[in-house]
Amino acid sequence: MTPELDPTLTQTQPLAAPKPRSPRQQMLARALGHKGLMFGLIVIAVIVFVALFAPLLTRYDPFAQDLLERMKPPEFLGGTAEHWLGTDALGRDFWTRLAYGARVSLLIGISAAVISGLIGATLGILAGYFGGWVDATVTFLINVRLAMPVVLVALAVVALFGGSLTVVVSVLGLLLWDRFAVVLRSATMQVRQQDYVAAAVVLGASLPRVLIKDILPNVMNHLIVILTLEMAHAIILEAALSFLGLGVQPPTPSWGLMIAEGKDMLLFEPWLITIPGAALFCLVLAINMLGDGIRDVTAPEGRN
Repeated sequence: MTPELDPTLTQTQPLAAPKPRSPRQQMLARALGHKGLMFGLIVIAVIVFVALFAPLLTRYDPFAQDLLERMKPPEFLGGTAEHWLGTDALGRDFWTRLAYGARVSLLIGISAAVISGLIGATLGILAGYFGGWVDATVTFLINVRLAMPVVLVALAVVALFGGSLTVVVSVLGLLLWDRFAVVLRSATMQVRQQDYVAAAVVLGASLPRVLIKDILPNVMNHLIVILTLEMAHAIILEAALSFLGLGVQPPTPSWGLMIAEGKDMLLFEPWLITIPGAALFCLVLAINMLGDGIRDVTAPEGRN
């Protein structure tokens, strides 16, 4: 008869080691745990939602004027729920103008950042990869660009060709590429020294293949971060130009233009400037926090 085993003598089986997370899962976990990135992402998502679905979120026309309803205060300042953010000096619903103005700010910010990113990234990668006279030429162009004050040049060009959405986007896109070029030039110089780039060249990979498949993916995090910063920069510059009357022209709804239209009533109706100013502040802050969070998540070893 086989004796029963003493349960106190049985050995505990070792627990299975947890399956290691993939780099993508680790990056996602860092992103979800980054408060600044999540705050910026949520705020931008809300503003994008308002911009895309503005016709469904308001029943008024952003261009419709009603002088009998002019200068109605917001509901929280004693106004009515019919115009919960009030009306402007021409009787236009302020919430409607604000919602449609988000489209203009986002369109200008994204378009200008993409145009400048294409120019600056191309020049920076070429300069960093080839060096020599290519690098010297690009460096000269960067120095020329840095010697030109962005605001003054934008004011002169817009005043010369007239203020419109197309002119503003084109001017900002052609003036904001220098930071892309400087950062990507430096990043490309570091990446081109890596063994996998040398291996691709030795194996006979074509130049476009090396630049697109080996260089670009490894500097993409720098590109995305600069893209967010320049998008915020473009939005601020557009608001400044519109405030001076040289940007988007009325009656197109624009946050900068709304601030300009309310400046004469600053002492009597400060909400005319406070509301679009707060919206502009939140958008720019969210974009900058998103860019800072992307930098932390994609290159955490470089942060303290």
